[in-house]
Amino acid sequence: IMDFIGVLKDRAVKPKPIGMIGAMADLVPRQQLAEITTLLNAPYLNTFGSTETGMPPATANYVPVGTAPTSLSKRQNDFCEIRLVDGDDNDVPDGDPGELAIRGPSLFSGYWNNDAANAEAFRGGWFHMGDVFRRNPDGTLDFVDRVKYMIKSGGENIYPAEIEQHILAHPGVSDAAVVRKPDDRWGEVPVVFAARTDGALTGDDLIAACAGKLARYKLPKEVHFIDFDDFPRSTTGKIQRHELEARLTTER
Repeated sequence: IMDFIGVLKDRAVKPKPIGMIGAMADLVPRQQLAEITTLLNAPYLNTFGSTETGMPPATANYVPVGTAPTSLSKRQNDFCEIRLVDGDDNDVPDGDPGELAIRGPSLFSGYWNNDAANAEAFRGGWFHMGDVFRRNPDGTLDFVDRVKYMIKSGGENIYPAEIEQHILAHPGVSDAAVVRKPDDRWGEVPVVFAARTDGALTGDDLIAACAGKLARYKLPKEVHFIDFDDFPRSTTGKIQRHELEARLTTER
């Protein structure tokens, strides 16, 4: 999105009327939601779904133009069933993070010629999406992170997205990712890779930006500054966290 925003600004683009833009607003830094909706003069769709589910399992209203929302809570779609489960596939209580499991008429029938993946994903008759959510007292759902990104530190679960939202909210940061680093004492600890737009920005500044907003055990233990273009990305633009983790392993 940063590249797209840059193009719009540099070329002073005035797009034709657009009804709505985007999907999965949770993955976009809040200030970028405000900027991209302003530049395109269109609201951002606050929804969650995947190719496998067909229709979105959870959705909400649009993010209004020019808004950096403090909440992106969603409501369950009436045309599907949703459970939030722990590692043993037991339902978690409201307020606790759990993997979203779904079943419904638009759900796909399975991965082609991949019995092992189907057995894992469809265990118990529910499709396990690999996405962690938290159910609020009012029944709305908040995205937490991907299951596979979870960091286990001293017996506590840390989800990178919880840290990233505070790092990415800093005006001197253009992109960031939190990954796990092996630690002799805690097993794993969270470490930040960040691209800065302010050369005076320090790692202590970013850790301080998280202090008071996160539990102490969730605070990043290190900050590594790299160029924006140095983030390893997939063909769809997603940061490849395993490659960043490999860099940390090499440094040990």
